[in-house]
Amino acid sequence: MTTAGHSVLVVPVPELEAYVLERTRHYDDSFVSTDPAFVHAHITLLAPFVPAPSDADLELVGKIASAAASWTYTLADVEMSAGGNIHLAPEAAEPFAALTAELCAAFPQCPPYEGRFAPVPHLTVDHVAGGADLDSTRTLLARVLPARCHADRISLQWYANHGCRLIAEWPLGR
Repeated sequence: MTTAGHSVLVVPVPELEAYVLERTRHYDDSFVSTDPAFVHAHITLLAPFVPAPSDADLELVGKIASAAASWTYTLADVEMSAGGNIHLAPEAAEPFAALTAELCAAFPQCPPYEGRFAPVPHLTVDHVAGGADLDSTRTLLARVLPARCHADRISLQWYANHGCRLIAEWPLGR
């Protein structure tokens, strides 16, 4: 059974997919996608996005993506937010922030995180509510960090229990 969900604009991080997929299974297997194009590891640009994007909405995201160059960034430091979210902050965060700002200007009806807090580029890898802490997460990620990553596309993904899937993708810098 698929429950209500929401759409999200993200930059996929395939370099950390195996780790994030395992943690997703740990927390809630219903969010493990069966769509082979879906990438669980991502840096959010805008969430929630338009619930049912029109062709014009999709075209506008495509224009924003094509105007932005792809870039390389590094994920190295495991950090924790005040709310217990354990994440990796990208070195070269400015391009993520710039894309978020452009998308927010283009879709003012979609404030990031429903206006609850300011968007800060990050890749969520765990949470203290699941029994993780900074030391255990650093130990588990030591074999893959630092990770040299490449932002090459924006993905529009749908998040819902038993219904996570890719909706559309646009290459950066086309």
